[in-house]
Amino acid sequence: MNDFSRRAFIFGGAAAASATVFATVNKMAADSLADPPDEDSKHAKVTIVEFGDDGKRLRSIERDKIIKSKDEWKKLLSADSYQVTRRAATEAPESGELVHEHRVGIFRCVCCANALFDSKAKFESGTGWPSFWEPIAKENVYEKLDVSFGVVRREVKCTLCDAHLGHVFEDGPRPTGLRYCMNSVALQFFELKNS
Repeated sequence: MNDFSRRAFIFGGAAAASATVFATVNKMAADSLADPPDEDSKHAKVTIVEFGDDGKRLRSIERDKIIKSKDEWKKLLSADSYQVTRRAATEAPESGELVHEHRVGIFRCVCCANALFDSKAKFESGTGWPSFWEPIAKENVYEKLDVSFGVVRREVKCTLCDAHLGHVFEDGPRPTGLRYCMNSVALQFFELKNS
């Protein structure tokens, strides 16, 4: 075996092993963080801030939390969006359509259209996932402690429908120092035409 084919074999094997580890860890995370069974879901009222299609803040409003069965979510969402938002999976880095989205607009929840992030708070983090330094309104997302795999992280969820969006870290830019690292398939982008 010559040097080139030996290196190709070694690096190819390492790449395949890495992909297998990522897929296994992702599946374990999805299983450990998955939403509770349908019968355990509780109806509740939540307060969110509504935003118009022009990106303007409209009002704070109390709404019923959106609760659907697993089958209803599966019919509504793509397979990838379902795995991320309802099963807490993570899309592969650089795989999402919104990673390098730079148009002016609003990022809404793919499950319920709740406004989550403004493009003004988006920045290039170099991580391979869409990153924001703050949510569009603090009421529209909430955080939950995630201690899977012995690592303490802060999971970010949609207040209105409990969709898993990603995680928030304390290595972001000013003014907040936060990095909301989101999954593209958990978000819908709506471009603001007259801004």
